[in-house]
Amino acid sequence: MAEDSVSTTIVRHYRQILLWPLQLMQIDDGKQHQKDWEMLEKAGPDNPWRELSSEFTGDQSRFQRRHYNEFVTFLPHVQRFLYGEGLAGKANAWHSESPVRVFRRNDIVKARVTTVRGAAPTIFDVGHVELYFFFDIDVILLAIEIHADDVGLDRVQHTIYGLGRAYPLDWEADGSPSHCLERVEWLCARGQVVATSDYEQDERYLAHVARYRAPSVAAHWEYLLRPLVPHYSGEPGVMRYRNIEYHRMPLMAYLAVDDPLALTRADFVRLGLAAAPGPSQTLPYSRRHLMRFEQRNCYDRHWCNEAREFSTRFVCCGRTLAVIGSAKDAAFVERETGMLGQFRHQYFLLFMIAHFHRAALLMLSDRLVITLNKLEINNADSVRQFKRGIRQTFEVFLRFTHRYWFHDVSDQAQARDLFRMCTENLDTDRLYNEVREEIQDMSTYLDSDTLRRQSNSMVRLTVTTIFGMILTVCTGFLGMNLIAEADASPSQKITYFSVVGAICGLLALYAIGKSRRLSDFLDALSDERLPLRAKYVALGNVFRKRTRSVF
Repeated sequence: MAEDSVSTTIVRHYRQILLWPLQLMQIDDGKQHQKDWEMLEKAGPDNPWRELSSEFTGDQSRFQRRHYNEFVTFLPHVQRFLYGEGLAGKANAWHSESPVRVFRRNDIVKARVTTVRGAAPTIFDVGHVELYFFFDIDVILLAIEIHADDVGLDRVQHTIYGLGRAYPLDWEADGSPSHCLERVEWLCARGQVVATSDYEQDERYLAHVARYRAPSVAAHWEYLLRPLVPHYSGEPGVMRYRNIEYHRMPLMAYLAVDDPLALTRADFVRLGLAAAPGPSQTLPYSRRHLMRFEQRNCYDRHWCNEAREFSTRFVCCGRTLAVIGSAKDAAFVERETGMLGQFRHQYFLLFMIAHFHRAALLMLSDRLVITLNKLEINNADSVRQFKRGIRQTFEVFLRFTHRYWFHDVSDQAQARDLFRMCTENLDTDRLYNEVREEIQDMSTYLDSDTLRRQSNSMVRLTVTTIFGMILTVCTGFLGMNLIAEADASPSQKITYFSVVGAICGLLALYAIGKSRRLSDFLDALSDERLPLRAKYVALGNVFRKRTRSVF
């Protein structure tokens, strides 16, 4: 980039939250694991993750205005999803708890980011690193928050564009990773580097895809998730995960600048769409492509040209939510109940819910594919496992629909509109309908197959009962004192009983074996439209090795 094209805008406070949805791979033990976080709790003393206790515990000393403002933002059904049912006599009941479990690690305190080769690194403070689990859903969300003061807009654009990359797409001629940051390092409290990105090691990524037919996870992200390990690796781990979607992680960005109205349209496009950095005077995409950018991606409820110090713009494309406002506006930079506090809490939860919905639906769709790939139609055990897997997925989908799926999360205009904008850009409703149709089609097929098998069994049992009735009448007739053996010895009676029982048993087995043909004969016999000759032919088919149709 030419020196005179670099933006001189300084971001007084910059904050970015990355949200990485991942799929937890099921343990193949035939059981449903509804509380996946229990395995993480048993990971051992080297496990850096600790469950984060909620402020909603009844202890008023920990409960602040910020928590109250966050709580009342949401509708009652969303409140129960996020915070549980409360303490009204059911504090120890599992169904009164929130289905969300949050774990946090505190050993990563800073991130040192080098945007391009030769540039000085930027040091970001790490606000938190958290892992979100959900009851009954094999999905986790990794959330990492970083922030810094007085950062150049060009570095902010590079960070938005390249930080949340799970793996590189390609490499340049000089070996540097394409579309990625040059280097990312996690630092501990002592200032030591505990993990470094390895985007430049192309041989590692190529070998992994060649062996596993799946991309490898960058080293610094893999370190952050331990003791969880990638599914496509030979490493042992308590839990295994794999990427569920795109290699770019969804992100939220907060920018407080001196004059937000001084930013150009190209700046807003790059910030809101996480586009490649570039000059402020040049759009990253064509004007035709960006014709509906303001209408589709910008939320300008408080974007007011008349009051420059109160101008706040939201830019949302689904995968990115950027908030840009004035650093001179106290309400915008206030960390507790101002826009900064809302960005970190209310809007983060809105963004998290939208991406949790999408990740859960993708997980359910993937489980259908996995179950279908394991099916061997000539293997009875495989068929039974296939039916059990489909029914379990259908049950999980029903529970997801009634426990987690909702279109509105708030009645507050701004929160409601931003959630709808996010879900519409993610096209979550279409994905939900597709997954529902896939599961319903598969479930309908299994139900019809079960009914067909039951119908065949009933037909055979009916035929067997008819011919058994004939045998019963015959044996009853023979027992009408035609054979006087009432005074016979017990051994003779047992002999007669055994012979008659064996004959009747053989006849019953023969009737069951010929039940399909006998059923065809009974159908032909009851059809008044068939001539007598055709009915004799149907009777003959009962005793032939091959059955021919009489119709």
